[in-house]
Amino acid sequence: MQRTRWLEVVGFAVAFVAVHAVLWWLTSISANLPLGDVTITYRRWIETGHASHFWVGIDEDWVYPILAIVPMAAAALGGVASIGTGWLVLMIVLDAVACGFLWRFRGLGVRVVWWWLAFLLALGPIGLGRIDTVATVLALIGVAFVATRPAVASALFTAGAWTKVWPAALVGVLLLLRRGHRRGVLAGALVLTALIVLVDVLYGGAAHLLSFVGQQTGRALQIEAPLATPFMWAAAFGVPGAAVYYNQEILTFEVSGAGTHAAAAVSTPLMAAVVVAGVVLALWAVRRGAHRAEAAPLLALLFVAALVATNKVGSPQYIGWFAVPIVWGLVAGRPSARRFLPVAVAAIPMALLTQVIYPGFYDQVLTVQPWILVVLTLRNALEVGVLVWSVVAIVRLGLGAARPAAGRAVVTPGRMDA
Repeated sequence: MQRTRWLEVVGFAVAFVAVHAVLWWLTSISANLPLGDVTITYRRWIETGHASHFWVGIDEDWVYPILAIVPMAAAALGGVASIGTGWLVLMIVLDAVACGFLWRFRGLGVRVVWWWLAFLLALGPIGLGRIDTVATVLALIGVAFVATRPAVASALFTAGAWTKVWPAALVGVLLLLRRGHRRGVLAGALVLTALIVLVDVLYGGAAHLLSFVGQQTGRALQIEAPLATPFMWAAAFGVPGAAVYYNQEILTFEVSGAGTHAAAAVSTPLMAAVVVAGVVLALWAVRRGAHRAEAAPLLALLFVAALVATNKVGSPQYIGWFAVPIVWGLVAGRPSARRFLPVAVAAIPMALLTQVIYPGFYDQVLTVQPWILVVLTLRNALEVGVLVWSVVAIVRLGLGAARPAAGRAVVTPGRMDA
């Protein structure tokens, strides 16, 4: 038995190194600069900070929460000129740390880290090349503590949120469904937030602390967003006014045409409506007697799917967010793992299609070639499909509950198979 365990550890270590070597290689050979944000944008921010002591998020408004500057600066410790190499090394170390925390958890008898490794390989170099990797790793480690130490999980989700916002939704899930531990969940989030705010204020960044909140409001439809798909096809068919253009102000490609402004305007209200509907359905399900441990990852998946599928921004790294609720669902007990198996399987082609889009053939997306628009449409359909699946799964969980929760013992949430 001991020998078998060591063989599995060695086998996983070899697979981990091989997958990350492939991702590093793909990063270096791609013509579409999957590490461009790091070597161009992040590098410029850090160079400016070192040279003139003028730091984004502290001395001026910034698109990211303030904690995002920490891994960027850490990647440049070996020299700003080598920030790309430093970034890749740092991301691989963080991935290894996450695997260490998740190693003991199984879903249907299989270690869940094997699924995550396959997902990373399918997603490609974008899985390492953005600040989202840091937030995702923090959230994945947080999942490992949901059952036993929800306050720690909340703190880790909060750290992720102060890096790339979206993990704040996971704190919301714990507050809604981790009954009996809400005080600890709230304390974990507030204590870490207070520490971050205190350090930021001491460095003189109070005026810009929340500047990231309004940075996305003026954006139009990014070309990869699901809401942009019909307009991309309109551009491909030569519909007057429909075209891809580069937004110089925020450094992204967007699509123009009749109806794009309305679609962008409806994006945020639509997202809010889906999130509120998900909360109502999840609370209804647990009131009918559904286990909170099973409802929580479903609600987390609904939140993430809503943030991606209804977003006017469709950045490829967003697909990496799906790993967190899927891993959460796979480790939350056998019934949950069985329920999450279809979406875990579907996430692999969704990630692979994303790699084909970016960095694979992004130049052909920009020129609206029909074949790559088919790939983009399929990927976006999978995003919407996961959102619909999560809604249906919550409804089925509620309908399948044995009896109303009133009058019976509360089920301790967060059980995981180890």
